[in-house]
Amino acid sequence: MSTAPQEEISAGRGEPLVVLDGVNKWFGDLHVLQDINLTVNRGEVVVVIGPSGSGKSTLCRAINRLETIDRGTITLDGKPLPQEGKELANLRAEVGMVFQSFNLFAHKTIRENVTLGPIKVRKVAKATAEAKAAELLDRVGIGHQADKYPAQLSGGQQQRVAIARALAMEPKVMLFDEPTSALDPEMIKEVLDVMVDLAEQGMTMVVVTHEMGFARTAADRVLFMADGAVVEENTPEEFFTNPQSERAKDFLGKILKH
Repeated sequence: MSTAPQEEISAGRGEPLVVLDGVNKWFGDLHVLQDINLTVNRGEVVVVIGPSGSGKSTLCRAINRLETIDRGTITLDGKPLPQEGKELANLRAEVGMVFQSFNLFAHKTIRENVTLGPIKVRKVAKATAEAKAAELLDRVGIGHQADKYPAQLSGGQQQRVAIARALAMEPKVMLFDEPTSALDPEMIKEVLDVMVDLAEQGMTMVVVTHEMGFARTAADRVLFMADGAVVEENTPEEFFTNPQSERAKDFLGKILKH
C-alpha cells in the first residue's frame, strides 16, 4: 500500500484504504455491529444512513478505535488498528474525526485549536503549523476568525473549525459522525458545502448523516444500516430510486415524505 502524502491524494485512488472484515461488537447483550464487511477505497465517499440505534455511529467510532470491537478485523492502509499507546495516537492522526458536538478547546483560540495536534503529535514547527492553519481556515471560510475563541463563533463556524482541525493532521481518511445534527438548519448548508468540497478534492470519507441531499450528491456509495447490520449497499442513484429491502423502502418512505 502506498502512503501518499496529501498532495498526492489521488495517487493510488481506488485502492482499499479502510477494510472491515467480519466486525462484531456487543454492548452487553445488545449486538450493535453484526458481521460488518466494508471496504472503503482511497478517494471514495461512503455515506452511512439508517434509523437511530442502527449502529452507524459505533461503526464510525470503531474505525479510529474510539470503540473496540469484539470480533473481526479492521485495517487501515493494510495495517491492523493498533491497540494502545503511541501507535494508537499515530492512528488517530491518520484518521480525522468530526463529531456531532464540536469538541473544540474552549480556552484556546481557533488558531490554537487547529495547530495543537500538528505541533504536539506530528511535531510540526509552530510557524509551519500556523501557516497551514491559516490556509485551512481560509479553505473552510473562517480565516478571519483565527484569533477568536470557540464561544464567539456560531455552531456552523465551530464545526468548520473542527473540520479544519482534523485536516491539519493530514489524515488518510476523514470520519464524520452526524456532523450537522446539532446545528440550526441555516448552518447545515455551510458545513455540508465544506464536506462536498473535500469530497470533490478526493478525500476519502466515511459520513454518518441524516442529510439525504448530501448522500445523493456527494456519496460514491450509500450504506444502509438497521439493527446493527448492513442491510443494503448501492450507488446513491440506485438506493434512492430503487431500494431493494423492505427495511430501506420503509425508512425512505418515512423520511422522504417530509
